[in-house]
Amino acid sequence: MDKKDIIEVLERIGTMLEIKGENPFKIRAYFSGARTLQTMEEDLGEVINSGKLGEVPGIGKALTEKIETLHATGELEFYDILVASVPAGLMDLLEVPGLGGKKIKALHEQLGVDSIESLTLACNEGKVAELKGFGEKTQEKILSGIKNREAYAARHLWWDARKVVERILPDLQSLPEVDRAEAAGSFRRGMETVGDLDFIVASSNPSPIMDWFTTMEGISEVTAHGDTKSSIRLEGGMQADLRVVPPEQFYFALHHFTGSKDHNVRMRQKALSLGLSLSEWGLRPEEEKDSSRKVGPIEAHSEEDVFSALGLTFVPPALREGMGEVEAAERGELPELLQYEDLRGCFHNHTTASDGRNTLEEMAEEADRRGWEYLGIADHSKSSFQANGLDEERLLKQVQAIKELNASGRYSARLFAGSEVDILSGGRLDFENELLEQLDYVVASVHNGLTQDEDTMTQRLIRAIEHPRVTMLGHLSGRLLLRREASKMKVQKVIDAALANGKMLELNANPMRLDMDWRHWKRAAERGLLCCINPDAHALHHFDYQLAGVHAARKGWLGRENVFNTRSLSEVLNHLGLPVPA
Repeated sequence: MDKKDIIEVLERIGTMLEIKGENPFKIRAYFSGARTLQTMEEDLGEVINSGKLGEVPGIGKALTEKIETLHATGELEFYDILVASVPAGLMDLLEVPGLGGKKIKALHEQLGVDSIESLTLACNEGKVAELKGFGEKTQEKILSGIKNREAYAARHLWWDARKVVERILPDLQSLPEVDRAEAAGSFRRGMETVGDLDFIVASSNPSPIMDWFTTMEGISEVTAHGDTKSSIRLEGGMQADLRVVPPEQFYFALHHFTGSKDHNVRMRQKALSLGLSLSEWGLRPEEEKDSSRKVGPIEAHSEEDVFSALGLTFVPPALREGMGEVEAAERGELPELLQYEDLRGCFHNHTTASDGRNTLEEMAEEADRRGWEYLGIADHSKSSFQANGLDEERLLKQVQAIKELNASGRYSARLFAGSEVDILSGGRLDFENELLEQLDYVVASVHNGLTQDEDTMTQRLIRAIEHPRVTMLGHLSGRLLLRREASKMKVQKVIDAALANGKMLELNANPMRLDMDWRHWKRAAERGLLCCINPDAHALHHFDYQLAGVHAARKGWLGRENVFNTRSLSEVLNHLGLPVPA
C-alpha cells in the first residue's frame, strides 16, 4: 500500500473512532499521523526500510507498527475489526456532504439516526435543525446532499464506463455470430457521466449472442433476456443493454441509439423535409397517401451513408447533442475536432513535493516515454496545507531543481516551473508578486470557500484573472462529478474577463472534474478563448486522463487551434514570454 492509501486509512480510522466516541487524544493521533505522512517529503518506503519511521515527530510506536504493516501487506486487522464494529449505515452517512465523524455521532446518539433513510426522516421532521451545532441551513444542506446522492447513484463516470466497455466489447466483437458490434449511447458521445451502457450488434443469428451476454462473468442480475434485446446489471451497479439487429439495419440503429433525443428529433425533421422517414430501422421514402406501393429502404454501409443520404456531412458522435450540429452539417461547417495525438504536453501536475505520488524525475521520465515535448509542474501552494502545499522556500528550491534538470539534458521533455496557486478570499493569490515572477507560469485555483454566493465567487475569480502573473484558471467550477456540485458563478462574466486579460481557462481532464464544462467551450472558443487540457496528475498513470479531457474538448467543438498544449515548444515559450533556444 502506498503513502496516499495509508493516509486515507488513517483518516478513516480517526473518523470511525469519532463516530464511536473514543478518546479524543486517540482520535487526534490518527488524524495527526495522516497529516504528518502527507507533509513528509522523503520516500515513505525508504524511511520504513531505514527503521526511522518511529523517529518522525507525530508518529508514535503504535502508529509506526500500523503504518509499516499497511505498507508491507496492504491489510490491518485493527482496521478490519473497527470497520466491523461500526454500523454500515453510519458509514454511509459520510457520503453526505458536510457530515463528519462528530456530527454523525451526535445524530446517532441524540436522534437515533443509523442510516440515510432515518436521517432523511429526521430532517423532514425538522429534528436535525433543533440540534446544537446544526440549524436550518445545515439541515437543508443535508437534504440537498441526500437528494444528489440518490441522483448520482444512477450514473457512472465516463472513465469507469470505459473500463467496462473495453472489457465487454472486444469479446462481443469476436463472437462468430457477430458481424459488427459497437457501444452506443451517452458513452459513445463522450458524456462526462453515463447511465446505462448500450451495445448494438449486427447479426442474423441473435440467440447465441444473447446467451453469451446474459451468462458472461461479472453479472449480478439479468433483468431481461429476449430474442433480440437483453439487459443485465453488472457488479458495481452499472446496467448494460444489448440489441441485435439485422446487418442491413445496423448503422441506422447505431446512429439512433448514439444520438441524444434532441439530435434524433432534428435528424428526423431533416429527413421529413426531404420526403424521407428516418428511424432505428432504416431510412425510406415517405409513401404516397393514395398508394399502397411499398418503396424499398435506402441502404447504408456506414454511418457516413446515413448522413450523406440527408445531404449532411458526417457528424462525429461527440457532437450529437442537438446543439446546432445538424445545421452546421448542412452548411458543411463542422469543425475538425481535436485528436489525442495533437497534445504535446500539459501544465497542471503534482509531485511528491506536495500531494503527488511520484518525484519530479519520475514525472519527467514519463513525459519522455509518452513522447511529449514539455511538462509543467504545478504543485500546490502553501494555503493548501491539506495537500502539503509548498511555502516560498520549498517552491524556490523546486524551481532551481527544474532549472538544473533542464540544463542536465537528461530528459527530452522541457520542464516548466509553475505552481497551482490558491485563490484566497476576495481573489487574492497565495504568493506575493516577487515570488510569482520567478515562475514560468501560474495555475490559479479555488480550493476553499467553494459555497460562496454567485456574485462573490464571480468577483473572486475575476480578480485572480486580472493578476498579471496568472496564466490560467484551474478547474473553474470546483465540481466533483457525482460527488460535489459546481460552485455558483456567472461563467460568462469569468470568460469575458479571461478574454479581456488574455488568460486561458483549463479543461481539467481528471474524470471526476472535466472542468470547465464542455457546454461552455463552443461559444468561448468562437470568441477566442484559449483552452489548456491538463490531467491534474498526482501519479504517472493520471497522465492517461488526457484522453477524457480530449473527449470533453471534442464535445465542446474544440479543434487543435483552440488548445494551448497542442502548440510546439517554441510556440509555448513565446506565449509564456520565455527565451526560445537558438
